[in-house]
Amino acid sequence: MKKRKPRPVRVLIADDHRLFAEALEAVLSTEERIEVVGRAADGGEAVTMAQQLEPDVIALDISMPVMDGFEAAVELEKLVRPPAILMLTGSSAPEDIDRARRVGAKGYITKDSIAARLVDAILAAAEVRG
Repeated sequence: MKKRKPRPVRVLIADDHRLFAEALEAVLSTEERIEVVGRAADGGEAVTMAQQLEPDVIALDISMPVMDGFEAAVELEKLVRPPAILMLTGSSAPEDIDRARRVGAKGYITKDSIAARLVDAILAAAEVRG
């Protein structure tokens, strides 16, 4: 009997820097264990898209217009089936890391280390979510 491939981890990217989000999507599209289901340009759009698309993981920029990543994370946690939140940021300030944990983030990645760590962080966040 042939073993069925596991379903890819469904990821929503939320970042207001379009070129960065496109680059992130391009990197993730090369990974067969991950499927990018959408891109949001601000926190409010991220919450709306998460309700519609039901991603397993949301890669959420901390600093965005309309609703920042922390505010969006609080709203995302209220969903019936909340995605695992992976915070993306240019900041490695301890207070931002602590705040990310307090709002329910399963991981925290600085944008300068994304290429090396992103796929593993997404897969780990999805595993924690169950």
